[in-house]
Amino acid sequence: MHKERLFQRNNDSWGALQEAIAGLTDEQLLTPGVTGHWSVRDLMAHVATWEEEALHALPIIVDGGRLPKYASQGGIDAFNARNQGGKHDSSLEVLRQEMAATHQRLLDYVQRAPESAYAAEGRWLKRLRLDAYGHWRQHTEQILAWREKQGI
Repeated sequence: MHKERLFQRNNDSWGALQEAIAGLTDEQLLTPGVTGHWSVRDLMAHVATWEEEALHALPIIVDGGRLPKYASQGGIDAFNARNQGGKHDSSLEVLRQEMAATHQRLLDYVQRAPESAYAAEGRWLKRLRLDAYGHWRQHTEQILAWREKQGI
């Protein structure tokens, strides 16, 4: 995939997520039920967690290393639950700052990544899609569907 195309996908997907969140009150951000019992706030923490995970995994992939298996940690659901619990007490303001900072670090890393990372549908691009722009699209759709259902 060409770098510019990837950057455009990232920008479009991130922008759509930000638009889906925009205008929600703090009360609405905290309302459960967007997906399962999760609120928009929970999804924001989840997105930041997976961007952090991408920042850990992508350099390992570029170096040809092997990533630890989530199964050894109880699976992805257990990973998500542990990380949600760790961010549950963060204020909305702290979470917004963390989300923005983590996102910027990910963008900076992707811009610096070696050309070899962009090999057609290689492990690096697949992981970036799963942890970043594809993941953001999934949660954007959930938030938009919830907003529609709530009449927001």
